[in-house]
Amino acid sequence: MTVFNAKRTRPALLLRTGGVGLAIGLVAASSAVSAGAPAAGGRFVPTFVAQVAPAASLDPAKQLPGTVAVSDIDFKRGDGGAGRLILRFSGEGATPDLRQQGSNIVISVANAELPDSLRQQLNVADFATPVQRIDARTSSAGAQLMLAVDGEYESMAYQTGREYIVEILPKARTAGRTNPAATGAAAAQANAAAAPGRPYSGKPVTFNFQDVPVRTVLQLVAEESGLNLVASDTVQGNVTLRLVNVPWDQALDIVLQAKGLDKRRSGNVVWVAPQPELAKYEQDREDARIALENRVDLVTEYVQINYHNATQIFKALTEAKGMGGGGGAGSPAGGSNLDNGFLSPRGRMVADERTNTLMISDIPKKITQMKELIRVIDRPVDQVIIEARVVVANETFARELGAKFGINGATGSPGDRSSLGFGGTAAASSANALARQEGVLTGERQELARDLITNLGVTNAAGALGLSILNAGYLLDLELSAMQTEGRGEVVSNPRVVTSNQREAVISQGQEVGYVTVQPAAVGGVATPSVQFKEVLLQLRVTPTITGDGRVFLNMNIKKDEVEGFVDTSIGDVPIIGKSEVNTAVLIEDGQTVVVGGVYEFNSREDVSKVPFLADIPFLGVLFKNKSKIKQKAELLIMVTPKVLHVAQRN
Repeated sequence: MTVFNAKRTRPALLLRTGGVGLAIGLVAASSAVSAGAPAAGGRFVPTFVAQVAPAASLDPAKQLPGTVAVSDIDFKRGDGGAGRLILRFSGEGATPDLRQQGSNIVISVANAELPDSLRQQLNVADFATPVQRIDARTSSAGAQLMLAVDGEYESMAYQTGREYIVEILPKARTAGRTNPAATGAAAAQANAAAAPGRPYSGKPVTFNFQDVPVRTVLQLVAEESGLNLVASDTVQGNVTLRLVNVPWDQALDIVLQAKGLDKRRSGNVVWVAPQPELAKYEQDREDARIALENRVDLVTEYVQINYHNATQIFKALTEAKGMGGGGGAGSPAGGSNLDNGFLSPRGRMVADERTNTLMISDIPKKITQMKELIRVIDRPVDQVIIEARVVVANETFARELGAKFGINGATGSPGDRSSLGFGGTAAASSANALARQEGVLTGERQELARDLITNLGVTNAAGALGLSILNAGYLLDLELSAMQTEGRGEVVSNPRVVTSNQREAVISQGQEVGYVTVQPAAVGGVATPSVQFKEVLLQLRVTPTITGDGRVFLNMNIKKDEVEGFVDTSIGDVPIIGKSEVNTAVLIEDGQTVVVGGVYEFNSREDVSKVPFLADIPFLGVLFKNKSKIKQKAELLIMVTPKVLHVAQRN
């Protein structure tokens, strides 16, 4: 590490390297590097006049410029959690001095006054920087600011004009950046390894300058970096700064920023000049390059488009800078316009739709660039097979138990007959009794009609058990019936479609169901019937996008319609259409199957039909009731599988 300390009021520049001090006097007092001689290897070595400076001459308090006042104290949070203190003075010539005192940093300005309004203590802990508190006060030596710092830190200070800027950086952000024991390339490698991604990796240096010519600082940076540094004649002025263990390349940027300078590097040579001067130089060079290109003869090339549309490529290349809408070169027919997109101002392009060819007329450099750009654009795109499966699964279960019961009897002479019967209704019971008297008296065996007894049997029964007893003029009929049904069904629809990357594909299958509608009649007219049609479709609509990592992003719509029945109206039957639809966007691996939608339905129902009171009799109550139990399950699943088909380009 190399340390430089210099102040304009001192007659000597103190340079310490490795603990050895050497006082070197500056020539001509105004510019320490106004003359020099080249050394071996082409490096510029400044000429110094060496003299031993008395210790008393190093005291800056003996030669003070005019007194100024502190006009403002500002504190901000910088990058990386750094605390940034800005002192502004009422005039130029302030001589601030920064030193460390225990865990505090003390800034003394011997020739500055501190107004009463600024003599206060500021708590800045909420800024989350190493600085916790700022105590502004006056002392016998002038204005003084004490910064209470918490934790390990590194400080950096520089002065430009009427501002003095101090930055306190957390040690964690700069760990490994500085190593006083390391030198040269070893230090740069250690710093770069300890702080990856940091833009500065130069050898660490420490500068402490008070109103020193900026050309002197640039010369010292050139000596430390080993660069050939060229400073423009317009680089003037002095600079005051204090940098501790800062890479030399960062120190150079700070000096340039403080004085409004900039640099351009070419190999091992760095040119330093004011920013306007460099900007003018680059602008003049660009103008000269454009002037030379305008003198180059134009050439014409014909580029065949194989996998794209020539008109679309033409629009993309010519409208890149906002062309279009005004005719000229913005149309395939060509024309003139100063803004030609990727073309030069003299370039022209025409698209031929019939042969799918681009005709380009421009300078050779632009022609080469356009052909390379078209080669990147005009390439085959991969294709995607999208396979969808729509599965509708149904499961039904029904169980029903019931009984039919009847009794008839007849006694006495044929003229004195009586009968008892049970039926589904009162009329049925009476009819049952009257209709069965003859048969009972004559001893004929007759079967009881199903609609003339207790009608609680099972409709369409799978099985029945009947019992009839005829004795002493009485007929007893009993029928037990039962039914149980189970059903399972599955409907699978499997639409498939192939499309190119980022191109929408649609596949549909189904029918149109017609129904009659009536148009209202006008006054005094007759209503007019007409037939309308409704689409009942299985449709897949999808737009795939192949990502850079090989996955597929699908923006899709899947729907499945089905005619579930008809509603009878006075003018005809109207269809009832059941709809199942999914509209979604999903990212899927190539070849992976994913369920993008599903609906599950479950229906359970139990019904009991019974004769009041009689059905509640234990054991015998089952003869006067009908029990049914129904369960229905339905499930809809929609699954999608994309597969990428890679298309190779043919040369």
